[in-house]
Amino acid sequence: MLRATEILGAQAYDAMGNYVGRLREMFIEPAEQPNRVAWLLLSRGRFQPLVARWDQVAFVAPTTLRLNVDERALQAYLPNEAWLAVRKDLLDQQIIDTHGRKVVRVNDIAMAEVRTNGSVELRVTQVDVGLPGAVGRLMQGLAPTQLIRRLQDRLPSRVIPWEFVNLIEPDPLRRVKLRLTGHRLARLHPADLADIMEELSPSEREAIIASLDEEVAADVIAELDRRLQAQVVEKLAPERAAEILEEMEPDEAAHLLADLPPETSQELLYELSREDARDVSELLQFGEGTAGWMMNTDFVFVGESATREEAVNWIRTRDIHPDQLDTIVLIDAHAVFSGTVSIGRLLLAAEERPMRELRDDPLLSVQAETDEREVFELFDKYNLRSLAVVDHDTRPIGVITVDDVVSRLRSKL
Repeated sequence: MLRATEILGAQAYDAMGNYVGRLREMFIEPAEQPNRVAWLLLSRGRFQPLVARWDQVAFVAPTTLRLNVDERALQAYLPNEAWLAVRKDLLDQQIIDTHGRKVVRVNDIAMAEVRTNGSVELRVTQVDVGLPGAVGRLMQGLAPTQLIRRLQDRLPSRVIPWEFVNLIEPDPLRRVKLRLTGHRLARLHPADLADIMEELSPSEREAIIASLDEEVAADVIAELDRRLQAQVVEKLAPERAAEILEEMEPDEAAHLLADLPPETSQELLYELSREDARDVSELLQFGEGTAGWMMNTDFVFVGESATREEAVNWIRTRDIHPDQLDTIVLIDAHAVFSGTVSIGRLLLAAEERPMRELRDDPLLSVQAETDEREVFELFDKYNLRSLAVVDHDTRPIGVITVDDVVSRLRSKL
């Protein structure tokens, strides 16, 4: 096992024993092999820097590198944005540990030697984000490698396998060239990814959102602090921002738009589909601190006379997000609110039972203008998981869920 900081600066010799230069940089070519050191940059004095291909390396040690070809077989170095530089792009850089769900700084990089057909191939295996890597960096050149290694072995190790490393690349064009995708990040819980983003710079946050699809990006933005939500969305192109907003719950989208400058908010409303724009605009009419401000207009409702089987079959035909299925709202023949049914009761009931017989007690609802403090009191008093919001004709127009209450209370802390 070799460390990047041990071999950077090593003296390189060709197959004839001629001095070629010092190892200044190592490059990974992600499009070809995600962890192989594909090119090694060698330079000396004022001569044109050269690069050795991975299969032109015969031996690598902390102070010495030998090639299996003559110097004349090496190529002149030309910068390539599709190459990932070990020293420039990795060492001392912030990365995302997708396994530990946090942002860390790279102190060193461990590489394994793979010997094939007279050459030595270097493969990145893990990054050191702990004390051993930091100490090694500080002592490099001041003490023999073996002494540094013995000291490092006594220190607690903190390493991340290369497969759990996610690089942060703000430049969108270079991100494409490096083929950096958000598939690792997309597997994180949105709340964890939101916590990670809060530790990053604005440009790095933009890079993260740009790497995610609209649905995942919407979930992550919804988990961000309201101030950061506005900052992130303001930096996006209007078309991209609208695509993300359309994946958010109407109440979340409305709250976000309310925090944006009026001209930006109007521009994004114009980009939304007609149905989404209508739902969000209706919510924006309600003042902050009211039940209408907290409610979600996407909810499931069925007629109270329907049987349990009919209700379930109808729900199965709809494009409904699982988060909307905590409670079913009931309406009578005049579309007036007549109660709610919890999913627990729905699952345990016989197929032929009418939905009205499954409704929860007591019959509770609030109007959109109701002060949020009254909403909090109802949730606390009756241990509610959801609460229907009705208009002046007692027709249901939305539902407040317990997570809406928690989020609102948290914003007040």
